[in-house]
Amino acid sequence: MLRSCVGRLGAAAGNPTIGRCTISETRLARMLAEADRRPDALTAFRIARRWFMAGRRIEMQELAAELGVNRATLFRWVGGRDELLAEIIWSLAEPTLALAADGAPGRGGQRVVAIMDRFATMLDEADYFREFLRREPERGLRILTTRASAVQQRLVAAVETLLRDEITNAGLHPPLPPNDLAYLIVRIVESFLYADIITGDQPDITKAQQAIAALLDRDGAADMPPR
Repeated sequence: MLRSCVGRLGAAAGNPTIGRCTISETRLARMLAEADRRPDALTAFRIARRWFMAGRRIEMQELAAELGVNRATLFRWVGGRDELLAEIIWSLAEPTLALAADGAPGRGGQRVVAIMDRFATMLDEADYFREFLRREPERGLRILTTRASAVQQRLVAAVETLLRDEITNAGLHPPLPPNDLAYLIVRIVESFLYADIITGDQPDITKAQQAIAALLDRDGAADMPPR
């Protein structure tokens, strides 16, 4: 019998008991419920991302224990620790860049400058991001600023898309091929955003903005937008 009911409507007026039914579980229902609760790569990513945003160091052994799996399974799901961190950082950086681009003022080079300025500023003001760099500076630079990392590769590709949009829509005349220019812009942002780790100087987003504006300037087309 698939369905059975227990309890009946109270015969006496005012009796709050309302008959309730329970549905007998089939084998398939139990299997589906277990599948919904079973941890997987996406579960691991979501938990690790939540820890990262809370300022918590991600340890693979602790994450495996949280998921109830062994380290070998976790590594098979998400790769190494650097790979997991790269995916987490990009999952946060990508919407940040989209937000920076949304409603950015100007056209052509000026708009590109405004977007990169807003993007770098939002990253610099993110507590979880600064905490990660303070806690693991060398690892952070390796994940964020090397071509071997997915973060830099994807950021360069995203900036190249921005440049091509402005070339098409606003007649931007870039001084370099879009891919090379995108890489150079990303390196400029990295140099000033992570200056405290690279040179010991304080991060200076304004200098990054000025440098990108100078790079893109053609007949004043990339004058710095108001902050």
